Amino acid sequence: MRTFLLSALAVLVFLPTTLWAAFALRYQVPGPLPVKIAAAVAAAIFGLGMLWLTLAGRPAWGAGLYVVGFGLLLAWWHGIAPSNDRVWADDVAQMTTGQVEGHMVTLRNVRNFDWRGPADYTPRWETRSYDLTRLASVDLILSYWTIEAIAHTLVSFGFEDGRHLVFSVEIRKERHEKFSSIGGFFKEFETSVVAADERDIVRVRTNIRGEDDYLYRVSMPREAMMSLFLAYVDEANKLVSTPRFYHTITANCTTIVYHMMTRIIPGLPMDYRLVLAGYLPGYIYDVRGLDTSHPLAELKRLGRITQRARDADADPDFSQAIRRGVPGIAER
Repeated sequence: MRTFLLSALAVLVFLPTTLWAAFALRYQVPGPLPVKIAAAVAAAIFGLGMLWLTLAGRPAWGAGLYVVGFGLLLAWWHGIAPSNDRVWADDVAQMTTGQVEGHMVTLRNVRNFDWRGPADYTPRWETRSYDLTRLASVDLILSYWTIEAIAHTLVSFGFEDGRHLVFSVEIRKERHEKFSSIGGFFKEFETSVVAADERDIVRVRTNIRGEDDYLYRVSMPREAMMSLFLAYVDEANKLVSTPRFYHTITANCTTIVYHMMTRIIPGLPMDYRLVLAGYLPGYIYDVRGLDTSHPLAELKRLGRITQRARDADADPDFSQAIRRGVPGIAER
């Protein structure tokens, strides 16, 4: 019985850590893809070989060598540091920064690209100023591209003059990289706070990438809106001086918004919907952050802006057009 338990423990320790080691090497070993794959395969062979030695009655060699090897891997892993000095993709080439003077906020590097295709666009990075005393609304926008549970979270701030500014916590990918949810577990990407014109950051998802977007009006007092806006600015400024890796679970587009919100509304409960962002509207509905005079399903149906965004492609009143019929938003 004792031998069986020790063998089971060895399997439970060796297999998941070997799998983690293989993925870590696959995503972080320098070099072309064949080199990365070869390193991952070598890690798997080493881990399984040491497990076999351990189960074959030579635990001093098997477990001992494995501990040494895995320890060296961890030392290398912890030495991999995030950086702002890479060859970035054009849409995250600049980093938003903000300067706050009283109730006025000046943002530099607000993205306002004119998108014609995934690789066909006119890049524009602008400096804009906002008076926080004229904040009028906060909208949650969810963009879906695969299954219902997975969505990207954007937060749009509306002002009394009709302007809308969207903040989005995104991966900061290099020019040769593409998004990978698995890579997001293994230091593949840095984190970026992108401030963008709504016609840029919504259109690129609905009209260019073919994603499905939903907009919900969030119930918040102006003081909370101002605090959330400033929290985004603070986060953006911190990332300029202290880069940080994106993490698919613990530091993604939704969990960061949650941590910002807890600074405004203490005691918000943790929930699986903060990880499965596609279900986030249900969480916000339950804490009474959405219009509860309508059923959630009705808010979702009326809040689907995908076709409106496509129809309003060149409309100078894009932001007004996509909001027509959304509960809680008055027609202008």
